Amino acid sequence: VTFTFGEDRGGTRATLQELNITDLWLFDYVGDELKQTIHKTEGFDALTISIDYGEHRLCFVASRGTDHTVTAPTISWEKPSDTFWKDYEVNVVSTSNGNRAVTLDRVATKLRIAVNDEIPDNAAVMAITPSTWYYGMNYTTGAAVAPSSASRTVDIPASLHGTTGELAMTIFGLSGADEWTTDVSVVVYDANSVVLGSASIVGAPFMRNRSTEYSGSLFSSGSLTNLSLNEAWATSHIGTW
Repeated sequence: VTFTFGEDRGGTRATLQELNITDLWLFDYVGDELKQTIHKTEGFDALTISIDYGEHRLCFVASRGTDHTVTAPTISWEKPSDTFWKDYEVNVVSTSNGNRAVTLDRVATKLRIAVNDEIPDNAAVMAITPSTWYYGMNYTTGAAVAPSSASRTVDIPASLHGTTGELAMTIFGLSGADEWTTDVSVVVYDANSVVLGSASIVGAPFMRNRSTEYSGSLFSSGSLTNLSLNEAWATSHIGTW
């Protein structure tokens, strides 16, 4: 059986190459027994498998997260990124069509933080710390797993020093189908880990296939609102601190 893949974009299908996918898994279950696992890191245009006759539950995962760990029935990533999943049931008989198109559904969420005020010349690191953030998924149910409160950081280049409204950071995580909330801390440090500016967001909402975006001032009073929509994602949640 040969499978081809894509993401539904309102009547069009984006290929896995267009989504910059780096890993594709297929987990073949008969009942509760895992019969075979296939992992591809290239050639995402199609996946061909030999499969026994009968009823199968095929779980597909496509992701561009890094440093993954697979421990049945979960996959977790050191650094999650855009991730897609499908639970696909098929009954293979002698007359089955050998070619099938599978549309994968996004199971990732993302948080974008934008700083509106001027960046100090000694700003070195920006850190985002959610109280809870999910780094993995159960590929048989689609549930988010592997919660952590670790900080995600990015170095601030000197080219952004003195600029206004140019500093932004985005992190990806995994999400279940239902909306959930978590508190988020945003901090900018200098090279000696001295805090230059910080903000706290209480009850930020997240959901798979939706971007949550917050903007505000870290180094001065007052705040501005930066509104935007993410094409190919559900309508963003926009807030300020």
